[in-house]
Amino acid sequence: MNLKKIIPILEWLPNYNKSLFKDDLVAGIIVGIILIPQGIAYALIAGLPPIYGLYCALAPQVMYAIFGSSRQVAIGPVAMDSLIVATGVSTLALAGSDSYISIAILLALLVGLIQFFMGVFRLGFVVNFLSKPVITGFTSAIALIIGLNQFGNLFGVDFTQSDQIQHLIKNIWEQLANYSSHTTLIGCFSIVLIIIFRKINKKIPNALIVVILGILVIKYFGKSLGDVSIIRDIPSGLPSFGVPNFDIDQIRELLPIALTLVMVGYLETISIGKSLEAKQEEYRIRPNQELIALGLSNLVGSLFQAYPISSSFSRSAVNQESGGKTGMAALISVVMVLLTVLFFTPLFYHLPKTVLAAIIIVAVFGLINIKEALYLLKVNHLDFWLMLSTFIGTLLLGIEFGIIVGVGLSLIVLIFRTSRPYVAELGKVPNSNFYKNKDRFEEVIIDSAILIFRFDAQLFYANSTYFRDKLDTMVYKKGAPLKLIVLDAESINRVDSTGIEMLKESIKYYQKKDISFFLAGVKGPVRDDLFRSEILSIINVNHFFMRVNDAVKFHKTGDREDQKKYAKYIHQVNH
Repeated sequence: MNLKKIIPILEWLPNYNKSLFKDDLVAGIIVGIILIPQGIAYALIAGLPPIYGLYCALAPQVMYAIFGSSRQVAIGPVAMDSLIVATGVSTLALAGSDSYISIAILLALLVGLIQFFMGVFRLGFVVNFLSKPVITGFTSAIALIIGLNQFGNLFGVDFTQSDQIQHLIKNIWEQLANYSSHTTLIGCFSIVLIIIFRKINKKIPNALIVVILGILVIKYFGKSLGDVSIIRDIPSGLPSFGVPNFDIDQIRELLPIALTLVMVGYLETISIGKSLEAKQEEYRIRPNQELIALGLSNLVGSLFQAYPISSSFSRSAVNQESGGKTGMAALISVVMVLLTVLFFTPLFYHLPKTVLAAIIIVAVFGLINIKEALYLLKVNHLDFWLMLSTFIGTLLLGIEFGIIVGVGLSLIVLIFRTSRPYVAELGKVPNSNFYKNKDRFEEVIIDSAILIFRFDAQLFYANSTYFRDKLDTMVYKKGAPLKLIVLDAESINRVDSTGIEMLKESIKYYQKKDISFFLAGVKGPVRDDLFRSEILSIINVNHFFMRVNDAVKFHKTGDREDQKKYAKYIHQVNH
């Protein structure tokens, strides 16, 4: 057993040095400075007291630093997961109540257990059922929903949180007339300031700067700004250890939202990890290990009063850009949050909620990927409509149904593409032994007596009928002169029993019409399956060829020398 694969911190910690520590120290401090105001803000999105956002930055980060395969991904409280938590838990308890907090922590335990066991049983492949267009549409919709949900704090009015855009827009329209001018002014100024700082240099701790300015404004001019809502008391001290209260009925009700968080959290982490992986050569992301790391982070976090966490796009990017090289940067961020929780929470008493709303709005609106949508519209219309459908479905139906729409559409597109793969008739390139697609190469020579048919996919139950129909259509176009069909099987990497039976029936059908059927370029595993299905009772081993040109040459000239050698080789391999 390779212990380093199970505990990735052992890969880099033994070789850790002062040079790495200097880089990690700077990155850890910068990420910690960003994390503290973000943690407070995201806890409010989740409907929890602000301190719980900081709790999410303690034990979970330590666990991920130990077990995560990425050394630069920054995990902790994030806006998307926080909104999903609020959406799911608010139907079971009143936001901010003891019961609400208890259920949110139980949800973290449930998410952690699912992620951990998915990793142990190597189920990371499930991410393949959500294509990049679906992820883009889903995350863009969630970003828009999160941003709109913060308009209440930005304008100083009471909005009802929702994960459906039609309800949000209606609520905003009805309440906008009651906006607080002071609150709106501070919030909009904070947004402008954050954007300016980001334009100047992304390493500038813009969130911390607007938080400090907001606190100072309220502290010294608060008497004239009495209508601006502030955070007030944030309790100090470490989170207490305790196992969340188990309730079977609650677990049953939380299961759909937990599965949503599992999928979203995993997708976020893999997407971020892969993008950071491409910028260095020191390590590689291992999807199943990421599931284990996330699972342990959520599981252990729930024992220390954390609600569900995931990886942060913004903090991970800042970590990498600031020079973070290993998980030590995350541990340094933990120390900063720890000091804040123990000694500095009273400093946030005068922090305006509109400033936190500004931080969240700027962060999440950057996730709305218009550039990717325009790119897909240009290069692949099907992927564009897939992305747009997921985007609209998530906006109108909510987060849970949005991810169901995404998964469902991904599966439909997968089935459509595998059931209708690309097929082509090949022709001979003049003065060569190569055969190319006649629709792409006008100069190829087409023999009216020979059909060379290429099928670019595995041959199985979902596309066997399509295979037969396309072959029949091409044979019909050839007409009476046709004497030979050559199946170029080089692109067929797998066959199942349905595909084999269809192929056998087609061979027998064309044999009755005095049309020979040859196979060229058949891969070894596919040939093994064909032989086990007794295809040699219909055609003999001499009908298998290494290349298309060999099959055509054999048909035209009867030259059997090369074919005898190949038939002998096949016989030796299979016996």
